[in-house]
Amino acid sequence: MSDGNIHGADIAVDAAGLAATGGADPNGVSTSDATAQANADGAASKRRLGLGFWIAAVWLFIVFFAALFAPWLPFKDPDNNFIVSGERPPYAPSSTHLFGTDQDARDLLARTVFGARVSLTVGLVAIGMGMVFGGFMGIMAGYFRGWWDRVISFVFIIFLSFPALVLAILITALLERSLRTISITLGILSIAPVGRIARATTISFADREFVLAARTLGAKNGRIIIRELLPNVLIPMSALALLGMAVAVVAEGGLAFLGLSVEKGPTWGKVILTGAGSRDLQKAPWIAIIPIIVLFLTVLALNFAGDRIRAYFDVRETAL
Repeated sequence: MSDGNIHGADIAVDAAGLAATGGADPNGVSTSDATAQANADGAASKRRLGLGFWIAAVWLFIVFFAALFAPWLPFKDPDNNFIVSGERPPYAPSSTHLFGTDQDARDLLARTVFGARVSLTVGLVAIGMGMVFGGFMGIMAGYFRGWWDRVISFVFIIFLSFPALVLAILITALLERSLRTISITLGILSIAPVGRIARATTISFADREFVLAARTLGAKNGRIIIRELLPNVLIPMSALALLGMAVAVVAEGGLAFLGLSVEKGPTWGKVILTGAGSRDLQKAPWIAIIPIIVLFLTVLALNFAGDRIRAYFDVRETAL
């Protein structure tokens, strides 16, 4: 037998052996098994919330706990003037005032904590309005389709087309600058984005087997929406609610810089604005820097926690 025939026979034998072992390597692990294991590992890592989520959750718990129970915790009065005889405020951070004081000798730690009560309330009410009204409208549009979908989608387009900042300035300028006004204003702005999420999610579930089965068994539309669709729609809405709350908190800070935030009491935006002057940033940077850091960490925690929850529940935004 010639050398060429011998070489061809060896190749045939090797190919037959490879096919018989399912593409196994010398260690006995098949290519298909290795690929499946890699995909499983990737899916498992994606399904874990991770250490970063729990760090963000701890920070949010501390901030919310301090804001909620601020009147009963050992914080100084945020409106008191702690003048030290012989010294001119602002005072730098010390054991007496951990965050220092502002130009009026008011304790910055207390003002930051009490400011969180207002800023977080604005964020919660705003995203709550978005979930209630926007979620209801989105579910109606996604489930009934037809003219429901056309009318509600047109309303969403109008809300999204109108400049959000201009609308917020218009409402707060015409009405009193109270906590209720600011919260409702930002809540109105959150209806359309949340509603589009609810609509897209409802459309993706409206033709699933469990919905069709309930409809075949004679279930009414109200029962299908509440019992079948709502639990599935709430998951992505709740995951993205944290992201929306972060946007609302930042928006309140922006209104504060325009002089249109809550008139009574401190907010994070107003506390930062107190030390935002060029002279204050040079001589007493802690007045603005410390509340900025607290605001940044809170918004970062809200965004990161919301993103991890979104990934955990595999909430997709491509249909928005």
